Amino acid sequence: MTPLAIRRREFRAGADWPADLHPLLVRVYAARGLVPEALARSRLAHMVAPDAIGGMEQAARVLADAIDRNLAICVVGDFDCDGATGTAVAVRGLRLLGAQRISYRVPNRAREGYGLTPALVESLAGANQPDLLLTVDNGIASIAGVATARQRGMRVVITDHHLPGAELPAADAIANPVLDARCAQPGDGHVPRHLAGVGVVFYLLLALRRHLRDAGRFVRSGSEPDLSALLDLVALGTVADLVPLDGNNRILVAAGLRRIRAGRASPGVAALFRAARRDPARAVASDLGFALGPRINAAGRLEDMRVGIECLLADDPARADALALQLSGINGERQELQAAMVEEGEALVATFLARHGNAGLPHGIVLHEPGWHPGVVGLVASRLKERLHRPVIACAPAEPGSGELRGSARSIAGFHLRDALAEVDARCPGLLIRFGGHAMAAGLTMDTAGLARLAAEFDAVARERIGPGILERIAWSDGELEHDGFSLEAAHVIRYAGPWGQGFEEPAFDNDFALESWRVVGERHLKLKLRTAAGPLLDAIFFGGAEHGPPPPRLRALFHLDINEWNGRESLQLLVRHIEPA
Repeated sequence: MTPLAIRRREFRAGADWPADLHPLLVRVYAARGLVPEALARSRLAHMVAPDAIGGMEQAARVLADAIDRNLAICVVGDFDCDGATGTAVAVRGLRLLGAQRISYRVPNRAREGYGLTPALVESLAGANQPDLLLTVDNGIASIAGVATARQRGMRVVITDHHLPGAELPAADAIANPVLDARCAQPGDGHVPRHLAGVGVVFYLLLALRRHLRDAGRFVRSGSEPDLSALLDLVALGTVADLVPLDGNNRILVAAGLRRIRAGRASPGVAALFRAARRDPARAVASDLGFALGPRINAAGRLEDMRVGIECLLADDPARADALALQLSGINGERQELQAAMVEEGEALVATFLARHGNAGLPHGIVLHEPGWHPGVVGLVASRLKERLHRPVIACAPAEPGSGELRGSARSIAGFHLRDALAEVDARCPGLLIRFGGHAMAAGLTMDTAGLARLAAEFDAVARERIGPGILERIAWSDGELEHDGFSLEAAHVIRYAGPWGQGFEEPAFDNDFALESWRVVGERHLKLKLRTAAGPLLDAIFFGGAEHGPPPPRLRALFHLDINEWNGRESLQLLVRHIEPA
């Protein structure tokens, strides 16, 4: 594993922060570049307006026309949590806004591939074919699929947040903030460039509601639909998709978490909290990312994403509970399969290192095992990327015995995956059948025969684009925590001050400690008793720490402040991320 270096964030706390803001939060916010003005503009009323996204008004007009004419609308979703929550938001939101004939489809991974493909369109064609297709979290690369839909007489509205290729599909409307972000200045807050797929379709519903309002649709009823009821789903999909939590996304996620903590979550989200044994009254972003999101994702990886979507669409709590328990069972299977695949991937890397040494490790790594499951390779790539601190592509047969591979890639900061795959595609035309994604995550389809060439070309591109500093594994710290910071009050303040997540990381601190005692728990974890030079004895837990061997008697630890609950009582606990000799 690449050694980890702790770096401390710099901050200037000279701004005019609110007098009642905890001093620790002043330090943490300032270190993340937040300013008092941004903190003050953190409610739903301060969201960027929908018309900041080009194509949004046209998409709203097309949908309004479909509702007026009572056309059949089919929402085309995706396999992951972002796609599932986006599909549920689209179905629920369109129903609230008056659509009567709503259905949804998620492609069959083996038969129809990813997104709005010609195969998926043909499966919808016929006597009962929909009049309009609305994509969620996909479609920006579906040139052939959109063309097939138009030939079959279907209109198409695309909502997506993935990077487009050189050509855009000939849809009736395209709403994608990435298209507008390319024209914006860096740091321009007027374009919500980091929306997840669920966020884009939520914005479309806001634009559609405004269009219907201006047309007098809600005059007779005297009120208009409350779309804030969808925010728990928006928060779940946004956090699970690991998009940067910029100011606009933090507004969306914070609003969704407030609904959940107030007991106003949709039945499906509430059921997922029960299945995960998490308390919704104490919900934070990490609950969505590490407990609920994986359960939804597991359905798309191993089974049928309809199980996850039906859970999110359920209005009956008993049905939602049954589906949530089914998702938990699928997630358990996913965890076992993932563990076995990661172990095999690490064995492949270990064999390579034994032959070539660390210096011979590729800058860009491509791994493949014939027995791997295509729905789990993304998790394998993510885990190995963390351990090796290299961009990783993990590949598996599209289905047993298939000559086609599905690859999932994960990257490190400073290396843009989709751009790298575009470069591979330009150098080797025809090697990649399809590819797409983001800077940090991407997917591809290719023939098995081209695997060796992909490995060579991906490494070559990575070597050209990755500078020496990018390969350094860095963990950022908010500095040393003062004695009075080790308190349950400080832990509570930080817990609910986020939402913390991708691009707005949870505060971490580093201090020197004396090790009073330690023991192994759960075979892999360390339970520690630590003491600062002038402080009390502190409880700490280091998940996975046992694999690093006994901790040193004097150590430097990188940690989060955590709250341990036991028998109805709360106590401060340090959640350790890294240990090194002091």
